[in-house]
Amino acid sequence: MAIGITTSVALVGLTGHLVEVESMLTPGLPHVQVIGLPDTSVAESRERVRAAVVASALTWPMSRLVISLRPASLPKTGSVHDLAVAVAALVSAGQIPAGRVRERVHLGELGLDGRVHPVSGILPAVAAAVAHGRPEVVVPAANADEARLVPGARVSAVAHLAELATVYGAAGAVVPAGLPAPPVAIAAPRAHPPDLADVIGQAEARHALEVAAAGGHHLLMVGPPGAGKTMLAARLPGLLPDLTEAEAVEVTSVHSVCGTFDPAQGLMRRPPFEDPHHTATQAALVGGGSGIPHPGAASRAHRGVLFLDEAPEFSQRVLESLRQPLEQGRLVISRARGAGRFPARFQLVLAANPCPCGRAVGRAEQCTCSPIAQRRYASRLSGPLLDRIDIQVEVAAVTRADLLSAEAGESSAVVAARVRDARRRQAARWCAQGWSTNAEVPGRVLRERTRAADRRALVTVERALDRGALTLRGLDRIVRVGWTLADLAGRDHPGPDDIGRALSLRMRGRHA
Repeated sequence: MAIGITTSVALVGLTGHLVEVESMLTPGLPHVQVIGLPDTSVAESRERVRAAVVASALTWPMSRLVISLRPASLPKTGSVHDLAVAVAALVSAGQIPAGRVRERVHLGELGLDGRVHPVSGILPAVAAAVAHGRPEVVVPAANADEARLVPGARVSAVAHLAELATVYGAAGAVVPAGLPAPPVAIAAPRAHPPDLADVIGQAEARHALEVAAAGGHHLLMVGPPGAGKTMLAARLPGLLPDLTEAEAVEVTSVHSVCGTFDPAQGLMRRPPFEDPHHTATQAALVGGGSGIPHPGAASRAHRGVLFLDEAPEFSQRVLESLRQPLEQGRLVISRARGAGRFPARFQLVLAANPCPCGRAVGRAEQCTCSPIAQRRYASRLSGPLLDRIDIQVEVAAVTRADLLSAEAGESSAVVAARVRDARRRQAARWCAQGWSTNAEVPGRVLRERTRAADRRALVTVERALDRGALTLRGLDRIVRVGWTLADLAGRDHPGPDDIGRALSLRMRGRHA
């Protein structure tokens, strides 16, 4: 009996695994059995495939059909395997020859009328196929533009199962008349990024934003409502340089899995910006779900900015779940059916009011919060989380003098040029070690380089460490910011003034 064999791809996190789809007819009553650890959507493919084959004017075999997805130990989810199952079944039924079928990868969901519908995660799936030496890939017509973004992929687009069967030599395959044409991808107009020149006043906060952009540092802004914290955060992506080719593929892969990628725009070249609402769950922020986990806002912000407005209003459990990505730049989410690994190297920007009513500024004469309420509100941002935030600044309320000032602030283009120069210095310094920004460099390396360049530079922060005003992690983050300040100033290494300035950017007016 003939065995039909072809290939599909299963995604676990962003990692693609080749799945060999085998089909064999055996004696018995007409029945289709799918084996190989399929979930419900994969098991249901037998009905979709049967209907699609009949709709294509092909003959469905009237005997027992066994579909095996191997490796059997790998969980299979989603409808992406439908097209491969249909092709393997047609080969085992003798309606199309094996030929090129075995060497090709087939991805796509089948409709009951035989149409091939798009699926999410095409970019990482095709990239995995190419990496495993299978560059010939058949994808839905609506996913073709996305699949062709993968270097080395030889993509064939198909809109109906009958089209593919005809190409493979099936006799009598017919595309039903009157089917709607596949949608044409139209690029949405690109939104004009907000400009930093729109922000009135806030010289200190603007400087902190520039330093954060230059070194890839995390940022906390505390200030009353209406001071401009949200405006500043929204303008941070406009200060960041374009993504490299490798970063663009990585970021686009995440959004492809999430289903938020527009292939008509091409690879995502700009850093993403994610600002989830404070009611977001842990699964929405860092990823999760039953079965195979899916990425959340933290992974969608990879190589970009994750902004949490009104940060103390987020659930404590949600905030604490950010510790792993802040330290490691990735997320590992384990579930019963497998573990998903997602990149999550983002810049975290937190905005918070000084108290629940937001008026505890200056002498706090208008604040209506009790001391207990203020302490409870402040404690929602835990010490371990704050210790991972490099820059922490106070954002004062805008005054009438700021409003009437004739001097406008610098535009995003001007500041972005300085950020690019600083990042080039960092990339040249750390390229041999594989790092691109100061935020990625281990603290031990920075301390050793700083002492070798200027032994006086660390005196102030080391004294603060002795007094218990800083942790060693906090000291390392101050040194990172000191290196970024030196890069912005065009110096080869930080001096005592740079480290002192970095300390002041972290203490939010507190005494070190």
